[in-house]
Amino acid sequence: MPDQFLFGVEVVLNGLMAGVLYALVALGFVLIFKASGIFNYAQGVMALFAALTLVGIMEGQVPFAHLINAIFGTEVHYFGWNVPALAAILLTMVLMIFFAWAVNHFVMRHLVNQEPIILFMATIGLAYFLEGVGDLMWGSEIKKLDVGLPQGASIWVEENTAFLGTDNFFGFFIDKLDMVAALVAAVLVIALVAFAQYTKQGRAMRAVADDHQAALSVGISLNFIWVLVWSLAGFVALVAGIMWGAKSGVQFSLSLIALKALPVLMLGGFTSIPGAIVGGLIIGVGEKLFEFTIGPMIGGATENWFAYVLALLFLVFRPQGLFGEKIIERV
Repeated sequence: MPDQFLFGVEVVLNGLMAGVLYALVALGFVLIFKASGIFNYAQGVMALFAALTLVGIMEGQVPFAHLINAIFGTEVHYFGWNVPALAAILLTMVLMIFFAWAVNHFVMRHLVNQEPIILFMATIGLAYFLEGVGDLMWGSEIKKLDVGLPQGASIWVEENTAFLGTDNFFGFFIDKLDMVAALVAAVLVIALVAFAQYTKQGRAMRAVADDHQAALSVGISLNFIWVLVWSLAGFVALVAGIMWGAKSGVQFSLSLIALKALPVLMLGGFTSIPGAIVGGLIIGVGEKLFEFTIGPMIGGATENWFAYVLALLFLVFRPQGLFGEKIIERV
């Protein structure tokens, strides 16, 4: 096969892997919007906070160390122990569940039946509050996250695809971490779809999304459902934070991945779990291919804006997305 064609195939494969990482963040948005009608602006910050907490627990870092040292004049930063990755992940998940309860108890239960814009503004405030708390708890320096996930190029893939091209082609370069992320995302989607469709709690989530008051009238606990859905979103944020943190380090710019999830949601639909994955794959492949084919002709750096232009086209011609529910209001 021509090397240029093989390089194009490699770009597509890497685009699929990048799209999976985008989709992991978009899943959290879909979960909360599907169950409560709230667009959770804080989802990206939740992924950042979960990753910061995980690193802090693993390294035995003292929470709020900088604040404690400033007040008491001490120099305490670490407890002096390390926590295994699995135990740290479980402890972080417990903290995210507590966060879900706190969000419902202190914010969301006071905003039942409020206008969507009010709920959206509440999540903006929540995002900046959580980012500030994360900074105070764990510090703002870049941290390395190592939970034992494989990283670097897959030698096996390179060796077994090198024969496809000429001497200038050395095989497909596929990151092992991206392959793990694709597998994790597939398992998450299957589990979440099964939960939403076939469990009592999943059906209750859909009922709450349709009408809060009607759901309350048939005995569904709104508080329980919101804690449940924010806990699930926290779990998805933790998974996304682990993948992105392991790939590029845990830093505060990690919260900006939420911005790339927006075009994913516009393509896949705000209410579709499979749509989040499909939208992520389209964005991932599209931006990589566009950069590979058109980018050199127009100066490059097209990955920064391609997704948003594509999302704009979808908003014009199909605003509900590929898998979103078309809302028809009769008057």
